[in-house]
Amino acid sequence: MDRYHEMLMFTALSERPSLASAARRLNVSGPTVMRAVARLEARLGVTLLLRSTRGITLTEAGAAFMADASRILKAVDEAEASAKGLHVQAQGNLTVWLPLLFSRYVMTPVLTGYMDLYPEVGIFARYHDRTANLYEEGVDVAVLVGNLPNSSLIARPVGHVQSIVCASPDYFALHGEPDIPEDLCNHRLIATQPNQNSVQWPFQNQGEPFIVKARTRLSCATLQTAIDAAANGAGVTRCLSYPLYDYLKAGRLRRVLHAYDPPSMPVHVVYRERRNASMRVRSFVNYVVDRLREHPAMRLDG
Repeated sequence: MDRYHEMLMFTALSERPSLASAARRLNVSGPTVMRAVARLEARLGVTLLLRSTRGITLTEAGAAFMADASRILKAVDEAEASAKGLHVQAQGNLTVWLPLLFSRYVMTPVLTGYMDLYPEVGIFARYHDRTANLYEEGVDVAVLVGNLPNSSLIARPVGHVQSIVCASPDYFALHGEPDIPEDLCNHRLIATQPNQNSVQWPFQNQGEPFIVKARTRLSCATLQTAIDAAANGAGVTRCLSYPLYDYLKAGRLRRVLHAYDPPSMPVHVVYRERRNASMRVRSFVNYVVDRLREHPAMRLDG
């Protein structure tokens, strides 16, 4: 208990502009706070706080200890609240990191469902197509498409996505289906980015990768425009599978060259702490993992 109280007094002092305000918060005297911090510094063998006429500042060691101590004290508070039945639902704010296009086609209804179930949790959604550093950028949970970086993150797999070549059945009825990737050079190709007069699409044959370079007939400013153009018979396009499952299921697009597709990419939900994860993090991770594993976009393999 002495360590707990020392930690409590240290965090109160480091969060307040003065010794007096920290003591008032804890309802103890100023000397009591300073003696507790002094015992803590003596036991750790480092200086945590510097006092001056301008107030109290943290040393580098103090800032690191402050971050860990705050997390531990917060976990204690949550554990006690849970035991007392105060946390019927998860509470607080949650920062999540989501791939931009994946969020548009897959994550938006998942987020809506979570918010309906947990109304006391506020979500700060950050949309990027780069991998976040969860520790440095203050992110609680991220969805990552692709191979995981080497890190200490907790990762839960939810499925995979694939790069798919497709066009409408009407287009193939008029122009025939390509039998091998090189046949694409004789087709109307649709680029999914603006101002592209050619594409370089990766394939593999018996595990050996190769690239087909070909000119495009249509270059679209957005992925959705390219998909709609292909569904209306304009030509052949290629993109990751998650925007396509409705079109494929409805028969508006047909997948080809499946045997030559490059390896699929895994999708994971990642977060920082396992045992110490807050209730809102655990509730979000569990909800998102369950929903994504059920999502047809994560199981498109035919």
